[in-house]
Amino acid sequence: MNDANENATAASPASPAAPESTEAFFKLLGSRVDQLPKRLKQFANFIAANPDRVAVSTVAELAEGADVQPSAVMRFCQEMGFSGYSQMQKLFRSDYSQKWPDYATRLSKLREHGTESPSALLAEFVEVGRASLENLLTTVDPVGLQQAVDVLARAETIHMIGFRRAFPVTSYLAYAFEKMDVPAVLHSGIANMNMEHLIRPNDAVIAVTFAPYSELTIDMATRARATGADIVAITDVVTSPLAKLKAIQLLVSELDVGAFRALSASLSLAIALAVSVGAARNRT
Repeated sequence: MNDANENATAASPASPAAPESTEAFFKLLGSRVDQLPKRLKQFANFIAANPDRVAVSTVAELAEGADVQPSAVMRFCQEMGFSGYSQMQKLFRSDYSQKWPDYATRLSKLREHGTESPSALLAEFVEVGRASLENLLTTVDPVGLQQAVDVLARAETIHMIGFRRAFPVTSYLAYAFEKMDVPAVLHSGIANMNMEHLIRPNDAVIAVTFAPYSELTIDMATRARATGADIVAITDVVTSPLAKLKAIQLLVSELDVGAFRALSASLSLAIALAVSVGAARNRT
């Protein structure tokens, strides 16, 4: 089935009123993404990971970046309650204009001078780190963040699951919880040791994974959910496989330098989450 037919035949609820802020946009997207056709969901993933691209790109450029047809972009706008792309772009431009400086322009200038020197490369990582941190205020839903803190604060034990690029995030969480005397277990996979039997129904799991998603993380989180544990997901897009587990999702979009992505935003979210949980447990 081609994209046009798929979009035309896929059932979806009546289009909602257009959101009035990017925060409301991503909250709405999270509630509707599972009902979107394949190509629209693909575009939704791209927007969630690259929110600032909307403010500075044409329909054709966004379609190319997401590997969909321009018609899918237009249909996505309508599904989100906008009259067209220009209305959706206006919303993102309003948010984008409040950010200083224009990181896309600055990165472009840096790349014009090449990255052959360590200082130039450092400058690039500083820029993408700053931009990723700014995006964090847009992608993390404050209500979801509070829900995550509440769930983790009442858990008997908190389990951290994350491998490959996500492992520094989970290990940092384990360190922070240990300093605050919060019962926590880091599932590291070292020596192929499986500690899943420690996860109980009154526990909570922080599962961290980014595209390409770790199958081990998804499998362990799925089994933990079946046990009855609550799941808090630190991930990149609303259609992450963890969404199927009814996890509380905290979304992080890390920009890259070449094929390398730092963890500036992910680690900032992790420490904010850990300190909030520690404070909440001390109040009880």
